[in-house]
Amino acid sequence: MSEDAPTKVAIACQGGGSHTAFTAGVLKELLREWDDGYELVGISGTSGGAFNALATWYGLVTEGEERAVELLDALWEDLAADDLTDRMTNQWVVGLSRIEASGLPVPQVSPYFAPGSRLGKERIRQVLERHIDFEEVPDLCKREVPELVVGTVNINAGVFETFTNEAVTPDAVLASAAVPTLFEAVEIHGHYHWDGLFSQNPPIDDLMTGDAARKPDELWVIQINPQEREGEPTSLEEIADRRNELAGNISLNQELRVIERVNDWIDAGHLPESDFSKTRIRRIEMGRAYHCSTKVDRNPSFLQELMELGEERATGFAAEL
Repeated sequence: MSEDAPTKVAIACQGGGSHTAFTAGVLKELLREWDDGYELVGISGTSGGAFNALATWYGLVTEGEERAVELLDALWEDLAADDLTDRMTNQWVVGLSRIEASGLPVPQVSPYFAPGSRLGKERIRQVLERHIDFEEVPDLCKREVPELVVGTVNINAGVFETFTNEAVTPDAVLASAAVPTLFEAVEIHGHYHWDGLFSQNPPIDDLMTGDAARKPDELWVIQINPQEREGEPTSLEEIADRRNELAGNISLNQELRVIERVNDWIDAGHLPESDFSKTRIRRIEMGRAYHCSTKVDRNPSFLQELMELGEERATGFAAEL
């Protein structure tokens, strides 16, 4: 490939609660070592992956790679359980999640009757608005910048719904992270939305079907949930873990199979290369198993561990390019 035609890349960030601190680490290292032979044409995310995608996109289109890295660090520093009350609440939530995964009966309270639900959602909104000037986003999108995509599910219509570019508002990002058992649904345009983990996790189709001239040559998927796992889950906790992982990968694998099928049809001559182009899929996987309850763990040391793991995985990924 000639120097004046860089490889076009889109990055898709899978959701997974606190585990997406791993994604932040991956993105930080990729940004630090970004090769001019690659051009970022799109970035998408769901739930915590949406936080990372947004921070990366906003930093890049305003000031560049260094600013994007700073935003990712600042965002996760603010999301971490920092003071005593927050740390105690975090321990209670993680403990409750672990008990529930073990199969023991746990009292269930609707987020509509839990004051902590509204407080948690408001805190996320404040964090987002502290670091992202959402009023500036529409003007930034008028330039030639990477596509930004956030995934949610429309509860009323029962369909996946994505928000792209200037449509990425605080409500859209909150909707993408609105876990039904923890947060109230978010109303957007007269419809209610839940966590994007129920939909495209992460959104990929929007990255592939935009401007033909900006179609990615490569799709880099930052994957939180393990694709493979040895042995048979037998305990209730092991079963809960694997169910959680498989559920998080279903939509991802379905969308990737569509890309792979198009690639196969091009190779077989069923689709003309003059009109269709292949997209290479690369995965950056966490490669380490954690209990599903840790997806709600905001302990600063745990988040830092995940971020460092992401940086490590990104270094290995970059070396293989």
